[in-house]
Amino acid sequence: MSEIDPGEHTVEQLQDELDEIDSPRELEGLLDAEKDGKQRKTAQEAIRARMRAVSTDEDEAVDEDTETEGEYRESADEIEDDESEAGDVDKSENLALDPGEYDIAEFGPAIKDVEDIDELDAILDAERAGEDRENVVTLIESRIEKVGESEADEDGEIDPTELSTAGLGNALQGIDDVERLQAVLDAERAGEDRDAATNLIEKRIASVQEEDEPDEIEVIPPEEKHPDLDHPTADKQYVKALDDGVYRDMWVYCETQAGELVDVSKEMLGKARELMDGYNDAYDEDERVVAVLVGSDVEKHAEDVIAYGADVVVYHEDDQLERFQHKPYTELFCDMARAGATPGESRGRETGAGWRDYDEPRYTVFPATNNGRDLSALVQGELDSGLASDCSDLYIEESMISNPAKTGRPGAKKEFERVLHMKRPDFSGFEYSTILCLDNPTREFHPQGASVIPGSFDLPEPDHDREGEIVEHADELDEEWLRVSVTNHDRLDEGVDLTGHDVVVAMGRGIGDSPTEGMELGLDLRDAFDDAALGVSRGIVTGAYEFAGHVTEYTAEERQIGETGQVVEPDLYIAAGISGAVQHKVGMDESETIIAVNTDPDARIRDFSDYFIEGDLFDVLPTLTAALESGELEPQELAADGGNNDD
Repeated sequence: MSEIDPGEHTVEQLQDELDEIDSPRELEGLLDAEKDGKQRKTAQEAIRARMRAVSTDEDEAVDEDTETEGEYRESADEIEDDESEAGDVDKSENLALDPGEYDIAEFGPAIKDVEDIDELDAILDAERAGEDRENVVTLIESRIEKVGESEADEDGEIDPTELSTAGLGNALQGIDDVERLQAVLDAERAGEDRDAATNLIEKRIASVQEEDEPDEIEVIPPEEKHPDLDHPTADKQYVKALDDGVYRDMWVYCETQAGELVDVSKEMLGKARELMDGYNDAYDEDERVVAVLVGSDVEKHAEDVIAYGADVVVYHEDDQLERFQHKPYTELFCDMARAGATPGESRGRETGAGWRDYDEPRYTVFPATNNGRDLSALVQGELDSGLASDCSDLYIEESMISNPAKTGRPGAKKEFERVLHMKRPDFSGFEYSTILCLDNPTREFHPQGASVIPGSFDLPEPDHDREGEIVEHADELDEEWLRVSVTNHDRLDEGVDLTGHDVVVAMGRGIGDSPTEGMELGLDLRDAFDDAALGVSRGIVTGAYEFAGHVTEYTAEERQIGETGQVVEPDLYIAAGISGAVQHKVGMDESETIIAVNTDPDARIRDFSDYFIEGDLFDVLPTLTAALESGELEPQELAADGGNNDD
């Protein structure tokens, strides 16, 4: 009796084991076990082949006793009988893939490499004649359907008799020609004439015919459809280009603070330059990057913003605009956006502008700062368009849309060109969403607008040899816009800057069991390094934690790291009790080495950490601090290899 159970081996593994067996009785036992078990034809043939090899070796050997010789003869006779019962099993040698050699888990990936319908049919026949496993048969049939659909797409022809009803339904979605669909319907009726298949084809024909002859869409203005509601945008006197408007250029609002151009403005200009260069190449256009400056002393920045990527600078300078105010900044930006277009007539303003001749900008980009968030929402609302706020990436490409609100009818598809894709964290905090601002059948939505999180893009190198056009926006400020008058002010001390440190220790909600003690442990770890800072996640800032003593000053919003806080890139970032929401990730994922401490083995931060320590920060942080202070662990060791050390 054999000690090997063939049912626990694949055919390939079994063949390796057979090479070590020289006993006819053991081989006979294996053959019987296979017949009583999985009944794989290829496995049985492998055992018989080994029995033949052993028989041949023994026939050539000398001094064999009669009993052994008799056993071999009996084995040989049994082999011949079994072969006659098995039929022509050698056909498996001609198969592109012998299903009998695979378990179900191995067979799925293997069958995906077979692209020929005839070969797949032969494999299906072999499986049915052999083990006839239901799951394997289903896999082969599914592969036959998929290859059949692909061949139909390539040939432009569909033979419904070769497809299941589900496969036929998928194949029909790629056909928009009524004559071709009618030919498929005729073939189905002349063949199997399945009711479900016939209904599918007829519905597809009706859908295509409806697309060719769309019904006229009745448009009811919202103020008429809902007269009992207030419609704050319905009476806007500047709304223009709701149909067949002309849009060009990407506008970038360049914010200044304390008289200086902030870095995020430079980052946005560099990204806008990159986007519009690609846009112009893709669409054979010559659209520009337009920088907008508003303030009390902003003309001096015009040459700088050109150096960072702008083709045109439009500025409005007035001493009354030293500090950001919602109303005048919004009115001025919107008037710049419409200058040279027909809407200017409604306010008696000049309608001609030598530097532009379109209705509104194609795209607008704002910084996601406190002032930028306010201005972006107000401007886009006044221009009657949409806004994606707090974006971390932007790109321009086509987009195929099937939403009836955008196409005008169910089941139809429409390709929108030159769409600004605006990537931002979704509301879960753990995934990204891409926002699109698309027209619908009754109106156009422009500019497509976004606000950008500071630090999302690289700071470009200025090219001071670049040339551009500088345009002064001349318009009197309306006194009604200046509703707030600042009579006196004090300048606050400069806030905490977490950037520029070798090490940043960040504390999160994991301090919940004992918040004051948790923050103390973070401070102790910070002090164990020569150049380190302590930051916090948004969960600490917004959570209802009660802190005691001096740790309170380390829990303020000014120390927040992430989307709405600071962006840091230290050599070493230690995140203690932080789950790893996208909003936090954007503020620290450029760190050279990231160490995360968390009790949850599935915490999202594990995915982008170099080292993950599963444990309670109340246990782990004191251990790290003690090791650093004793010299047992050097700070350089933690950040030396970016997580490439497996120790």
